[in-house]
Amino acid sequence: MTYPQGSWTGGTLTARSFLKPHQVARAVFHPTWIPRSLDPSVDALKRVRVIAGAVAGFGVYTFVEGGFAFDEMLDNAATACLVLLLITPLTVGVMLYLWRRSGAGTVAQLKEPLVRSLKLLLLFIGSALGTVLIFQLGGSLGTVGSLLFSLVGLWMAWFVIAGAYRISGNFFGTAVVHRCLPPLLATVTTWLMAIPDLVTGDLHGLGLAMGVFFILGAPVTVTAIAALEMGRLKSRYGIRLQDHPATLPTPPGPPPSAPPPPPYAPNGFVPPQGNPYQPYAPGPQNPYAPRPPYNPQPPYNPQPPHGPGPYGG
Repeated sequence: MTYPQGSWTGGTLTARSFLKPHQVARAVFHPTWIPRSLDPSVDALKRVRVIAGAVAGFGVYTFVEGGFAFDEMLDNAATACLVLLLITPLTVGVMLYLWRRSGAGTVAQLKEPLVRSLKLLLLFIGSALGTVLIFQLGGSLGTVGSLLFSLVGLWMAWFVIAGAYRISGNFFGTAVVHRCLPPLLATVTTWLMAIPDLVTGDLHGLGLAMGVFFILGAPVTVTAIAALEMGRLKSRYGIRLQDHPATLPTPPGPPPSAPPPPPYAPNGFVPPQGNPYQPYAPGPQNPYAPRPPYNPQPPYNPQPPHGPGPYGG
């Protein structure tokens, strides 16, 4: 089983890119070593899973609370980072134990992709916690310091939000370990974020029925889409969560693209290449084979006279 190599961002970042935080987030939180989706339908399911999780999480929370509280969002972001730091390695560790127990492969075979995914996880958590710290420190400084921290904080907030969208799709690049890990981790995370509210009875001031409905909206929606995503991976490509990544079939790659025509070709049309003056001959030709001379003529052969010449004979 091979894993993609190359730089983290693929050389796509320039000095002007930092004027647009979402472009930096796309390069940083969706690096080049993350494998592409196998087909458009699986990619579409990932987008639906991300959008459904965001709507069921942030949208429902805003509706229940009756408004959008920025300070509350910062606290929730810090809590979510701690949950991710605990749940993601724990879930991956359970799967590593199951794969190793099956005897089909070893953990050492997955060391490189696991380290890359861990780096991406720590990078996102560090960025999110750094953004929360910047906004908290900005209020304790003077006017100039507060303005400067606010500008940096706004850039970081947009960077983290755009990064969260990328992370929700690839889930820290864990698809490089196993294609079924991103939907599994999304399901586990959303359920563990909702269960504490159910256990503690924190229904945000709603009744039992409405509170349970709103709290379970995110995990139920994400679980259904994740199950459909893993079902398509199994039925179309033979990729199952319980199989060690080393035993999985190699998925088909993208079809090879035709080379672009040369710049001098009119309207992109390239005429057949070769010697236009050489007659067509089917089959392979030997350029070193001896050839007869061009349009050969029989040698000169004089004929004897039919009678005596003018001088006799």
